[in-house]
Amino acid sequence: MASKRYVVARAEELPDGARKIVSVGNREIGVFNIGDRYYALRNSCPHKNGPLCRGRLRPLVVSPGVYQIDYQQEGLVLKCPWHQWEFDLATGQALYDETMRVKTYEAEREGEEVVVYVE
Repeated sequence: MASKRYVVARAEELPDGARKIVSVGNREIGVFNIGDRYYALRNSCPHKNGPLCRGRLRPLVVSPGVYQIDYQQEGLVLKCPWHQWEFDLATGQALYDETMRVKTYEAEREGEEVVVYVE
C-alpha cells in the first residue's frame, strides 16, 4: 500500500525542540523536531489511549553500574502524561513492555515544509 504525503507544517513552525499535534485523515499525530530530525507518531497511548504526544520528552536513563547513572538519547523518550508510560520517539517501542508500541510515521523536512507519510 502506498503512503500518502501530508504537509503538516512550515519548517519555521517547528524549530529544534518543538512539537505540533496535527490531524491527518482521521488520525491525530504528534510531529517532533529533535536535533533537526523529525519524528511523527500517533497521539494515542496504547496503554489507556491518553494524549501521548502532549507528554514530556526526556533522555533515556541507564545505569552502567551500582550508584551510576548515565543519560542517553537526549529528548528521545516520550512520557505519556496520564500514567507515565514511556516510549522511544524513533521506534514507538514502549520501554517497559516489549509487546506494546505506538504507531510511528515517516516525517521529513522537504524544502520549507514538514511532511508526514501515512499508509
